[in-house]
Amino acid sequence: MSAGVPSSRPLLRLHTWRYRALWLAIDVMLINISFVVGYLLRYQLQLFRDIQFDAPLMSYAGIQALFTVSLLFFFWTDNVYSVRNASWVEQMSLIAGATLKMPFAVWTAIFIVGPTVYSRLMIVQAAAVLLVLLGVARAIKRMVEARLRARGVGVSNLLIVGAGELGRAAMRTIFARPDLGYRCVGFVDDDPLRGQTDIGRFPALGDTGAVATLIREHNVDEVLITLPWSAQSKIHSIVNLCERRGVTARVVPSILQMNYSRIDVNDFGGIPVLGIRGATVSPVNRFLKRGFDLAVGAAASLASLPLVAVAALAVRLESPGPALFTQLRAGANGKPFKIYKLRSMRVGAEEERKQLEALNEVDGPMFKIRNDPRVTRVGRIIRKLSIDEFPQFWNVLRGDMSIVGPRPALLTEVAEYDDWHRDRLRVKPGITGLWQISGRSELKFEEMVLLDVYYIDNWSLLQDLTIMLRTVPYLLTNRGAY
Repeated sequence: MSAGVPSSRPLLRLHTWRYRALWLAIDVMLINISFVVGYLLRYQLQLFRDIQFDAPLMSYAGIQALFTVSLLFFFWTDNVYSVRNASWVEQMSLIAGATLKMPFAVWTAIFIVGPTVYSRLMIVQAAAVLLVLLGVARAIKRMVEARLRARGVGVSNLLIVGAGELGRAAMRTIFARPDLGYRCVGFVDDDPLRGQTDIGRFPALGDTGAVATLIREHNVDEVLITLPWSAQSKIHSIVNLCERRGVTARVVPSILQMNYSRIDVNDFGGIPVLGIRGATVSPVNRFLKRGFDLAVGAAASLASLPLVAVAALAVRLESPGPALFTQLRAGANGKPFKIYKLRSMRVGAEEERKQLEALNEVDGPMFKIRNDPRVTRVGRIIRKLSIDEFPQFWNVLRGDMSIVGPRPALLTEVAEYDDWHRDRLRVKPGITGLWQISGRSELKFEEMVLLDVYYIDNWSLLQDLTIMLRTVPYLLTNRGAY
């Protein structure tokens, strides 16, 4: 087995029948607890309506059994237990849909065979309590699984076959969503250039002829095939190989080789057709994002003004030159704009860059030096605290940038981009983003691109809020900032 890629097979698996049985038992326990709490709310606290007929809890034994069985039945039919790697919102959506069906089944039974003393309102109250308990339980479950996976427990070794757009989409998802529980051992591709060139932390492992060897050497659990349908014979041979080796094979359908977030399924006179959406973010979402940017940008500008003023004064006192530094960066669709920052280097630092190229510590077209000699003492402090970026809130108010988005690139960097790198220029750059909360300067260039494109393809206002909240501890710990 290759060094640095530990096997996941001896470890606890998070999706075996034993693990699912454990959570089924927990759900049964919570269902019955919620029923008892619902009884107490109805008969002891008498919420919403006074009770007219008293009934002991034991008289509800049959209803409680029906309550439990019907819920488990609807959980099964609504795929609550079969959907893997769903988000908390997705899980709770399935649970809520199944739970809403349950009262009708119980009410029907009460109407047919039960005495009138049984409270229908109690069933609703028990269902509401159940949703709260299951929501908390699922949140705890996700946190526990995330911690286990961070320690290598329950992680599946994954090999990606194909490094085209679909393959890179898979890499973006794996990188941005460690909670999915995959450790990518690398990828293969028959294109000589792709098959020999690493993409960030994803190593190139040669061509597809090496799949059998790689499955054995890297103890691969799953193979994700992202080849175009024109390679059907090769896809079938790899799938058959995986079946013989007892390895799970999954095939990503290459519909038009487009990202699925841009595919629109519609109806054409009763015929299902696929269309391609030109814009990743709808006009309504663009309006929401702009409103979010204006609200946060205005508040942050006012709140940070005293600190920016003090920092600007310190910059001027330490070295001659303006306190503000302006530079052309690539905005949405590559359109240049003037970015504002507090000056953290001595005047004329840009002209000195060519002399320092040999000291560059990052790959790709970016340029970073951990102990850059051009940075002033005050500059080193405001960089560590990210105070030098506070004037960019003015760029947000002007409409050049967003609060959350891809890292703003230099025009010289964009000139060196490959075609797929330019996908990150589809939206406005941001003050913070997935790149900021995933390592900042510790990331390789192509890893940053993978994160940026994943963010664009999966944008939501909730994601922006989450990134903002997760940015705070990164600012406090200075992780990856230099």
